[in-house]
Amino acid sequence: MLQRSAVIKSKFISHGTLGSRDLERTRIFYQDFLGFEVVQTSKISMMVRCGGDHIYVVVKKPNFPEMERINHNGIDVETDADVDDAHQAVIAAQEEWGLKKVTKPVFQHGTYSFHFIDGDGNAWEILSNPRGGYTWLFEEGDLTGKGHWDESIRDKIPAGKSTKS
Repeated sequence: MLQRSAVIKSKFISHGTLGSRDLERTRIFYQDFLGFEVVQTSKISMMVRCGGDHIYVVVKKPNFPEMERINHNGIDVETDADVDDAHQAVIAAQEEWGLKKVTKPVFQHGTYSFHFIDGDGNAWEILSNPRGGYTWLFEEGDLTGKGHWDESIRDKIPAGKSTKS
């Protein structure tokens, strides 16, 4: 593949931003329900992370709009059974945490997963993925015309990766 010289000398995608309608409640949800590490950074913001160096800045904004599902954030779990367990937990906690638009777990785009919207309007996908998430796809290179769910690359999916169909 032809390497181009980038205009921006990027070295790392360090963060993204999520909204919070109630920072204190959101912190408890992220820590106690989702299992994230949380650091309060100001009266109106905190940072969260889970399993790596990429973080999300969470900013309080009372009228934060609901995120469209296509713009969701992924939370990887180890196995398909863990996806099913997480789905049951989300269903059971819908009223307590204001969770909505919970989809059923399905095999799609190479993973077993489901989606939901949290009480702040942020969209999430919980999915079974190998260690390193989608990193293995970068090792495959461009899959133009196939997509990462293509049957011809199934045998290249790392050990522990979902294979439900």
